[in-house]
Amino acid sequence: AHLHHLEEAAKRDHRKLGVELELFHFPPQVGSGLPLYHPKGGLVRKLMEDYSRAEHERAGYEFVFTPHIAKGELFETSGHLDWYAESMYPPMELDEGHKYYPKPMNCPMHVLIYASRQRSYRELPLRLFEFGTVYRYEKSGVVHGLLRARGFTQDDAHIFCTAEQLNGELASLLAFVLKLLRDFGFEEFEAELSTRPDKFVGEIADWDEAEEALRHAIEAAAIPYVVAEGEGAFYAPKIDVHVRDAIGRRWQLSTLQVDFQEPGRFGIEYVGADNERHRPYMIHRALFGSFDRFFGVLLEHTAGAFPAWLAPVQVQVLPVRSDHQTHVEALAARLRTEGFRVEVADAEEPLGARIRKAKLDKVPHVVVVGDDDVANDTVGDNPRGGDVERDVPVETFIERLRAEVAAHT
Repeated sequence: AHLHHLEEAAKRDHRKLGVELELFHFPPQVGSGLPLYHPKGGLVRKLMEDYSRAEHERAGYEFVFTPHIAKGELFETSGHLDWYAESMYPPMELDEGHKYYPKPMNCPMHVLIYASRQRSYRELPLRLFEFGTVYRYEKSGVVHGLLRARGFTQDDAHIFCTAEQLNGELASLLAFVLKLLRDFGFEEFEAELSTRPDKFVGEIADWDEAEEALRHAIEAAAIPYVVAEGEGAFYAPKIDVHVRDAIGRRWQLSTLQVDFQEPGRFGIEYVGADNERHRPYMIHRALFGSFDRFFGVLLEHTAGAFPAWLAPVQVQVLPVRSDHQTHVEALAARLRTEGFRVEVADAEEPLGARIRKAKLDKVPHVVVVGDDDVANDTVGDNPRGGDVERDVPVETFIERLRAEVAAHT
């Protein structure tokens, strides 16, 4: 069983699949841990982003955009230059000696957006969301493809709320996380609650309140969890959500974190119903964690066989002979009009060779068109992992594929 597991893990290595399926690669001219996404990989990322963007809009998030670099003064205020400097890229000296750093995290800039004007309790919770690209100087020995990269994009959100709203926000956030992971095919979850470490900032009473709110959120989600005593960051307790993939490996993905440090360091406030100034709670939240790492985990989980809604090519249409080509091109155009991603494999090679190549490319549906199909407006459907079905009416095939895509199966 152990040897089979190792063999399966090697077949699923995302770095190998990324090249074989023309999704991404890591050219030495760019540098370690900095991927280039090819058109097919870029399309999968776009689909992930479109899904995430639509879900966040429905959940009441507001979209923001922030630059990739900032002056050192920002990271002095946030504390990153005190606590995180070893993982930051060195600065560039510009504008008569000002030091600009590539950002390691998006949170300081989101705090500045909050702080740009006076806030009222009526505006809270304020949920700011960004597809934010960050840069972290990971040591070369720990860089590992997309799973530990030096430049990556987070689906990053920061929620500013009152103490009374904290429990509800955390429970809602965790439910949001689990829905997203289920839509991508993960079903086995475990949470880890990381509590106050020996060295921490803030008041013990605040830590206790935040830890209890996080515990309440996990129990409301009804998933198993463990407590990692003393494993929280110096500024916040957190929940990490772990999933198990198709061969039983455990991956840490999403994180929810209650931060006591940043609101105080930046001095942000809101005016309460009592007309007094209060400090908001700040929740850090990344659902994918990073698009890049999630892409790598998902690629290994599916062994490159993305579900139809995510597959860069959903249907490949194969004419049996070259005289079927005109009909096949019209069929492909019809499927594209229905919103499907379609390729045509011309009859330049034997049919069997073209079917094998489409299977190696892990296309969800390989559709074959012969004489009877041209005459009757049908297709032969070779679904990935399923039985071949002949004489399927094109309208029936379209309805089935539409349902498969909509269900995220």
